[in-house]
Amino acid sequence: MKVKYIWLAALSLTFAACNNDDDNAIDDNTVIYPELTAGTADFSNYVSIGNSLTSGYTDNSLFIAAQENSFPKMLSERFELAGGGTFTQPLTNDNYGGLAAAGTRLPGFNPRLVTTGGSPLSLESVIGPVTVTTDIVLNNPTGPFNNMGVPGAKSFHLLANGYGNIANLSAGLANPYFIRMTGSTPDVSMLELTMAQNPTFFSLWIGNNDILGYATSGGDGSNPITDGPTFDYVYSTLVNSLTSAGAKGVVANIPYVTSIAHFTTVPYNPLDPTNPSFGPLIPTLNTVYGALNQIFDAYGQSQRNIVFTETSANAVVIKDESLSDMSAEISGALLASPTFPAFLESMGLPAAAAPIVAPLLGSFYGQARQATEDDLFVLPSSAVIGTINQTMADALIAQGLSENIANQFSAEGITLPLEDKWVLIPSEQTEIKTATDQFNSTIKTIADQAGLAHVDANWVLQQVANPGGYGYGEFILNSNLVTGGAFSLDGVHPTSRGYALIANEFMKAIDATYESNFEASGNFTNLGDYPTNYSPLLQ
Repeated sequence: MKVKYIWLAALSLTFAACNNDDDNAIDDNTVIYPELTAGTADFSNYVSIGNSLTSGYTDNSLFIAAQENSFPKMLSERFELAGGGTFTQPLTNDNYGGLAAAGTRLPGFNPRLVTTGGSPLSLESVIGPVTVTTDIVLNNPTGPFNNMGVPGAKSFHLLANGYGNIANLSAGLANPYFIRMTGSTPDVSMLELTMAQNPTFFSLWIGNNDILGYATSGGDGSNPITDGPTFDYVYSTLVNSLTSAGAKGVVANIPYVTSIAHFTTVPYNPLDPTNPSFGPLIPTLNTVYGALNQIFDAYGQSQRNIVFTETSANAVVIKDESLSDMSAEISGALLASPTFPAFLESMGLPAAAAPIVAPLLGSFYGQARQATEDDLFVLPSSAVIGTINQTMADALIAQGLSENIANQFSAEGITLPLEDKWVLIPSEQTEIKTATDQFNSTIKTIADQAGLAHVDANWVLQQVANPGGYGYGEFILNSNLVTGGAFSLDGVHPTSRGYALIANEFMKAIDATYESNFEASGNFTNLGDYPTNYSPLLQ
């Protein structure tokens, strides 16, 4: 066992009384650490089960270095000092990240993100093309695996048979990361593979994706929140199974999305009037929106008015599906206005275009408003705001507008309201918080009933998101992207240092429940041993 023997201050004083030689002086500020004990826990066969947060996923990918710094791997190293056994992970084949199938890259499973000191970049934009060598057809590892973390898994996926069968991949019913782990039993579930190892101790961190998928898609409905009864049933089934043979364990709850850099990095008002690509357009934009604002005012909807200023940062324009749709009202008012043809001519359009343009403006701005500080923007929106939506521009050209005019009306967040997928409006945030609170209540209730250790990961990440960050020893971790130390370059998953913080929080909970003493014996992870960003040259 790792034990740090240091003299007690009292012993130092006694020794000093017997020997006044300065060479034999003892530092009276030091402390003895007690011997490490496992308490009532049996760490001899530790198995972790969960999603990307368990696997070690970071920088929008899974790669060897990150897996070696997963929080379960860190825990296993500490458990080994208290009677734990070996810990096997389904390591990828390189440090590039990404997945391939029979030599062809799988769409959406890309090499990792990197930074050269600024915003996140794709690895290949920095070092050039790479060959992804982790291939789900050609070179899957052999289990069993103590780390059963599968990126992308929702709670119910842990019970799903066939989730690791490559035959189900094209139908979207299988997960490439789990395909790597099922070997000769492709239809086995994650829970079944876990139970087959007869764990004596387990960690379970699941449920994030049941909510996060809805949040990262801007609440557009393409990835709905798991319904409460399903989550309750699944979580109860998972814990009942994992504890059925007497295993003890630790579970963690779900953080609020407002604690995650993915949703707090992009400001609601990123349009800078000093930007030469935007500032000179402000008078024209205010002319166009001025016509719409008159309609909003006439219908008592002044809160929808869109106005840009030349003196401060401007909010983007968004589509808010919670607003009543005024498309017909806008179109009708414009067509009925005797000044609308002249307005079109001032914009370089023929008056005869009125029957085309009025309905287009109605469809564009029927649910439009400027964003406020209460709106949250997903991280990828930063690469979209201000760009030309070519699909929309082509559609406008097909309606008879010139390429120049079509482009002018297709600027994302400026003339073209940002779609639902880029922004979480307050009502969507309320849905997410309500579900998070419900799921976390289920997690805590079931954990308490089973006598399991419980990690309040939600509280931890709220501390990280506070303006002052989370002070931990000599480190302060905050939620700033790239520089904060807690969140990796995808804004969702922790850095390796962030995972070290998580590992210590898990050990705190284990100490409190099972009378182990990882903290008191000085056996927490040292955050300084783990990086915040990986070099682009890491291979």
